[in-house]
Formats: sequence, structure tokens, C-alpha cells
Amino acid sequence: MRVPLRDTVAVAAGVLAPFVAALALLPLRTSVTHTNLALLLVVVVVAVSALGNRLAGALAALSAAAWFDFFATAPYQSFHIQDRADVETAVLLLVVGLIVSQLAAYGRTMKRVAVADATHLERLHGTTRLARAGGSSADVVRRVRQELVEVLELRSCRFEYGTLIGRPPRLDPDGSVQVEGWVWDLERQGWPEGEIELRALVHGRYQGRFLMTPAPGSVPPPLEARLVAADLAAQAAAALDEDAVSAARRS
Repeated sequence: MRVPLRDTVAVAAGVLAPFVAALALLPLRTSVTHTNLALLLVVVVVAVSALGNRLAGALAALSAAAWFDFFATAPYQSFHIQDRADVETAVLLLVVGLIVSQLAAYGRTMKRVAVADATHLERLHGTTRLARAGGSSADVVRRVRQELVEVLELRSCRFEYGTLIGRPPRLDPDGSVQVEGWVWDLERQGWPEGEIELRALVHGRYQGRFLMTPAPGSVPPPLEARLVAADLAAQAAAALDEDAVSAARRS
């Protein structure tokens, strides 16, 4: 599975940014206390953690402690520290850097989750409003197709009426993916090849299926997004079922 470019850049920054910062602080090592130099490196760790991820933050903390030792403490250009106070400062830099980096990454994760939850809720409410406003089942299906492309980051999505033909990989209502009767390890293996079906079911009645094509090499969305996709398919199924019932009553 392809690693996102953002994560690759974040990890690289976690290793290199403290090194560059330590080099930039070289002219100050004789005029600024070692404690203040360590605090400036902590700022770099926080910046990497806020813009990257947990791994990048941890690497930044380790890199900051190492280069603080190498450039700011005697003997210079060596990973050996003679002064006990410098040893304590280096250890504190590592510990504080690790703690702060994890807190920053956690805060960023919580913000991303909150934004994603609000977006998912709006997708579901938007589809519900369309159905309640008298939109046809075709309109609801079209809306759900568009939402699935966005929420699952698909290359394309189409809806197929009628009976089930073939056994493509299937996204189930619980967010898992079935391939030939087996649960597919989505996190480790990525999306299976080819189209993936998402059945539109309501009250046990099959109304059709969405056939989804992920973008090549794309990272599968989290479980929350897959559950939203299943709920959207259920809304399309409900609209189709309501139209079928109305047509039966008129005939």
C-alpha cells in the first residue's frame, strides 16, 4: 500500500528539521544558555508534530536531543557529554519533546476527526433532505453516487439495477470488505483490485448495488467513512423501495 506523500514529508522533516535548526543555532551556543537552546529545539519538535504525525514527532524529538548533544554541549561535534547539567538538559529535551509531540499529534488528530464527523453528518443530512423534499429515487441515487466518490475518494462509481451478477469484492454494512467469502485486510492490503460492490438494501429487500472503482494506489478510508458509505447506500435503497411501493399501489 502506498504511503501518503504528506506522511513521507513529515517523517523526513522529523529527521532533518532539528538538524537544520541546531546548525542555525551554532552562533548562539556561547551566548545563550543550553536550557534556552533546548527550548528552541522543542519549538521545532512541536512544529513538526503539528504539521505531521506521531512518528514524525517522535523522530523530531530524538533528532533534537541528538543534535543538541552533538552541537551545543562540550566536547563539541561529539555525542559524548561531560557536564552533568548538560546530560539532564538533553534527557529533558528528549522526554519533553516526546510528550509535546504526542500531545500535538493527538490534538491534530482530534481536530481532523471532528471535521470529518461534521462533514459525514452533513452528507447524510443532505441526502435525507433531498428525499424528504420530494426528490425522485433517481435523484437520490445520483446524489449518493457523488457522495460515495467523495467520502471514499473513488475514481468512479455507478449504480446497477436488477439482479446480482458475479461476485466482486463487497463492502458490507459493518465497514468490512468481503472477497470471495473472506474478510479482506483492508488496512494492510489496501483496496482489492477491480470494482467493489456496495449493496442497496432496505428491510432485507435488494434494490440494486453501487459499483465503486477506487483510484489506483489510493489509501482506503477509515472505518468511519466506510460506515457512512453504507448508510448512504441504505438511504438510496429506502428511496427506491418507496418508489416501488408507490408504483405498486397505483397499479
